[in-house]
Amino acid sequence: MSEPLTLIAVPFLTVLEPAFQKGGLSTARAWDLTEEQRPQVRSIVHAGEVVLTPEFLSGLPGLGLIACVSVGYDGIDVAWCRANGIEVTHARGLNAEDVADHAIGLMLAAWRNIPALDRIVREGRWKQEERIGSQPSLGGRTLGVVGLGHIGAAVARRAEALRLNVQWWGPRPNDEAPWPRAESLKALAEASDILVVCARAEAANRGMISREVIEAVGPQGMIVNVGRGSLIDEDALIAALKDGRLWRAALDVFVQEPTPAERWAEAPNAVLTTHTAGSSNEAVPLMVAQAIDNVQRFLAGEGLASPVAPVAD
Repeated sequence: MSEPLTLIAVPFLTVLEPAFQKGGLSTARAWDLTEEQRPQVRSIVHAGEVVLTPEFLSGLPGLGLIACVSVGYDGIDVAWCRANGIEVTHARGLNAEDVADHAIGLMLAAWRNIPALDRIVREGRWKQEERIGSQPSLGGRTLGVVGLGHIGAAVARRAEALRLNVQWWGPRPNDEAPWPRAESLKALAEASDILVVCARAEAANRGMISREVIEAVGPQGMIVNVGRGSLIDEDALIAALKDGRLWRAALDVFVQEPTPAERWAEAPNAVLTTHTAGSSNEAVPLMVAQAIDNVQRFLAGEGLASPVAPVAD
């Protein structure tokens, strides 16, 4: 019987190949896969934001598991996979604290205009008279959290320590949450000086931060996104920044990654990072180890450590 293969589906995960092999997994790369190897592929290690089409997956007759190194799995049609005998796992909750740290860092950097001030110093444009009354205070403002999962709750705890009033909204109530839940996403946006998007991306919430929601945050408000780029109508966000209908934005995730630099060239008051919120030196090994553990369990016929929750009807 041929040795089972674990397929590395995206090129940027090849840096983790030694770890997969150390975990006893025989690996192959999707872009080098031969026809002879296809039947041997039993599992895939994957970054969940990258789309895996049913057409591609159907060409792997022995496939039984997609193990996402990431927390998100929005590039995978979980319902289709389950209907075709393929299980999906993810790195549940392992980098939530790091993502929350990054979200707060983005918020502070954008609110206090830190990147622009850094450039002023470095470019020799520092004028003493511009120091007075140049920044709004943060304390006492309202921070709205969209999606109160592991990341959203971690953001909310940090926001309280910064003297912010916290509210949240998600499609399902959470009776254990210590913060008030808004009646709707729009109501949360209207109440928020800062809207932090932490929701899990899925087909049903694509573009949920719409033009209407963006304008509800308003010309003195800010939007932070550490969820997925697909959650925001990015064209509407850029237009609102340019027109002054939104004050500032701070984003770690984008509709297209890498996002084209020219897309943001004339978008003022935006702080942008490279989808690295959860990629700490401490979290990444845990996420990789969990993916390896899930593959090992699958190949041994054992229960999985972190399966994706059942698809809602």
